[in-house]
Amino acid sequence: MSIATTNMAPLIHKAAAAHYLTRDELELILNDDGCNDALFRAADKVRRQYVGDEVHLRGLIEFSNICRQNCCYCGLRRDNPHVRRYRLAEDTIVDFAAKAASYGYRTVVLQSGEDEYFTVERICSVVRRIKEFGLAITLSIGEKSFAEYQAYREAGADRYLLRIETTDRQLYEDLDPGMELANRVRCLDDLRTLGYEVGTGCLVGLPGQTMASLADDILYFRALDADMIGIGPFIPHPDTPLAAAKGGDVILSMKVMALIRLLLPYSNIPATTAMETLHPNGRILALQSGANVVMPNVTEGEYRQWYQLYPGKICVNDTPAHCRSCITGKIAAIGRPVATTHGFRQRNSSHNAI
Repeated sequence: MSIATTNMAPLIHKAAAAHYLTRDELELILNDDGCNDALFRAADKVRRQYVGDEVHLRGLIEFSNICRQNCCYCGLRRDNPHVRRYRLAEDTIVDFAAKAASYGYRTVVLQSGEDEYFTVERICSVVRRIKEFGLAITLSIGEKSFAEYQAYREAGADRYLLRIETTDRQLYEDLDPGMELANRVRCLDDLRTLGYEVGTGCLVGLPGQTMASLADDILYFRALDADMIGIGPFIPHPDTPLAAAKGGDVILSMKVMALIRLLLPYSNIPATTAMETLHPNGRILALQSGANVVMPNVTEGEYRQWYQLYPGKICVNDTPAHCRSCITGKIAAIGRPVATTHGFRQRNSSHNAI
């Protein structure tokens, strides 16, 4: 990326005040590293103004690393023979959720590969049982039909996380063999229609990705009016076709995240684990640059090591109790409180209008 040659201050001010930039304006900021500090300060200010200082914790339960898809960037891809596969029993998933509630979490995120063992009936049963603990439930289990999403919603699921990863159709379909961008978009539209809080996001630094396509990603999230947007650097996995790729970096990922905060001021934006995998203080830096959510892992035991989307994942040897204590301490150290509510997004369409 280039050193600043143009004053970006007016564009950053426009984004913070109007919550809109054109594709060309976004691309200018993404290409200019001279404006980073000003951009991060503006995002932090907008975050404080619109969603406050509270940090919302979501307890992550990684309940299966079996996946029918074959995404070129993912360590859990179907054709990776080196993964030690597992799936948790339904009772175990529910037990982990109960423990998450006892640690003070108000939301759990049930995440897996696209494991066809977990039928609609099994997922709905788990959701209904976990709702008895008074938790909000986010599902992150991939592409499904409208009827399946509807069944999960009726069982009590509140949110659904489905990262689009890139809105560049050619790039998406090159990196996700057998999948179509149009179907991913259809899934996200169905989730919105059904009344879920809709989460999505993208990888930053994919081979062949351009600043223009990242700008398009940001504008897509705004058009969708996404409730949660997760941004992380692409980290090459050695057992994938992209093993030799360069990978992304934390700073560009934070810039994308900060711009999303400016354009979607009410959205929930996590400080992602991948950022801390590449930078020892990555999640805190993200919280100081627009983020307001952290998703600590509440999966127990050796499963944490086996859910390897990318190499070097942090905290795989920690216990859920240690993770809860550690992240709470880090959040307190920057003067932010941990939220005690379920953390549903505040909606104000006048600020996120298209």
